[in-house]
Amino acid sequence: MSTPPSHLQLNFQGQLRHFLTIEGLSRELLTELLDTADSFLEVGERAVKKVPLLRGKTVCNVFFENSTRTRTTFELAAKRLSADVLNLNIQTSSTSKGETLYDTLRNLEAMAADMFVVRHGDSGAAHFIAGHVCPDVAIINAGDGNHAHPTQAMLDMLTIRRHRGDFTKLSVAIVGDILHSRVARSNMQALQTLGCPDIRVIAPRTLLPAGIEQYGVRVFNDLRVGLRDVDVVIMLRLQKERMQSGLLPSEGEYYRLYGLTRETLALAKPDALVMHPGPINRGVEIESEVADGAQSVILNQVTYGIAVRMAVMSMAMTGQNAQRQHNQEALLASASTSGQESQHATDH
Repeated sequence: MSTPPSHLQLNFQGQLRHFLTIEGLSRELLTELLDTADSFLEVGERAVKKVPLLRGKTVCNVFFENSTRTRTTFELAAKRLSADVLNLNIQTSSTSKGETLYDTLRNLEAMAADMFVVRHGDSGAAHFIAGHVCPDVAIINAGDGNHAHPTQAMLDMLTIRRHRGDFTKLSVAIVGDILHSRVARSNMQALQTLGCPDIRVIAPRTLLPAGIEQYGVRVFNDLRVGLRDVDVVIMLRLQKERMQSGLLPSEGEYYRLYGLTRETLALAKPDALVMHPGPINRGVEIESEVADGAQSVILNQVTYGIAVRMAVMSMAMTGQNAQRQHNQEALLASASTSGQESQHATDH
């Protein structure tokens, strides 16, 4: 039986040691993560943008899928924590020569890597690595298949908290391709954990996963009804690379029914936030005037992403170090006990 993700992610003291999914994490831990990220935002405003928390540690970015924002913000976050950073280009690495994921990671571990930031096209890849390949290396999930993107969810939560405050008083709408979106899944879990009372998902029926009600959300197929009086609108990218044909009539038809325009945004509260994880398909999911408008916090999300990833990395490394020390002490204690027992047996 596989270990539940919440147990796998935490050490013996309940501290974060891997960050694989939002699922199973407590409101207290998510709040601690947001508070830590808040404290790191100030680092980005200094003349020298560095703190020594990961000095002497090696962080490997292992991306099996393309990424611009996520990979660069993780790299920047690790460097601001004073870590040494290794970017593995999978297209030119030995995996393209047939080396397995398992062998690649075990070799990197043998090079004394302390943390892997992993993006993979298969759902559950980060969970598999943390559970079965490199449990002693801190594993950060930078997106796995349609499953989870926990750091994106936390930077979205930081954006909402900094601009809107208390989650328990908010209405949040997530709009678009829910079916293929790891961002939507992680966001729904985070909002639910942080006590948001009104989480709405707005999408055509063909882009909704089965069993979505388990996330405590209200489902709308009509954008104009779903957006009414919301505080936050999170638009999603149409994931054309993950789609089978026939799920959408056309991009033009999608934009007409589900695109966020000045007209449809007017149905939300007058000061509603507009968010998007990027990359944006302008004129497909969102009108340029809205993406670049006064209510948009899309670029703030990128800035907050660096602070959130610094928080995740520093907390996971602290938790992993504590676990390692605990394991070593337990090993020494058991060796000393068995040594005493064998000495006792010899004496008799």
